[in-house]
Order: sequence, then structure tokens, then C-alpha cells
Amino acid sequence: MGVSNHYSLLPLSTQHSALKIMSITVTGTIERRDIGMGAWALVTNEGVTYEILKGADKSLLKAGQQAKVTGQLREDIMTMAMIGPVLEVKSFDVINSD
Repeated sequence: MGVSNHYSLLPLSTQHSALKIMSITVTGTIERRDIGMGAWALVTNEGVTYEILKGADKSLLKAGQQAKVTGQLREDIMTMAMIGPVLEVKSFDVINSD
């Protein structure tokens, strides 16, 4: 008796709804990365780099500033910089600014 493998392809809309939207809060330092057209990043004290999704509040985007950021990891977005998981900022608190 043969083994049958069945694979079904889900429509894109179904695949998209299956993506997990993960909310996180991280603390780190804001950095400007000169990759391609440039990108903003949040680097945690543990060395994890998150790419800040374009459109974030400009008062957050200051190189050297430390902040506590709450947002959603966006698994449905790819960027040119590809420096880390994409973080869509929902709120933030500035800890200190240079």
C-alpha cells in the first residue's frame, strides 16, 4: 500500500489570518542604521535588534535615546534593511535622551 502525501495551499487571505500577531514590550537604545535608504532600530541590553517600522513617532527616533517600547512584531512585512524582526510601535516611554 502506497503512502499518499496531500498538501493543500491556503489562499493568501487565509494564510494572512493565520499569522500570529505578537505584542511585546522591550527596552533598549534607538539607533540609526545606514543600510540602503536607512533604517531605525531598537537594540536591547541583551543585544537583540528590532527594526522599527516606518511611520513611528518622530520623538522616538533619536539616535542614542533609551526607550521602553510596546508594539507588535510584524511577521507579514519584509524590509530592505533586514536588520531584525520588524516592530510596529504602539506606544513608548523615553527613559533618557542624549
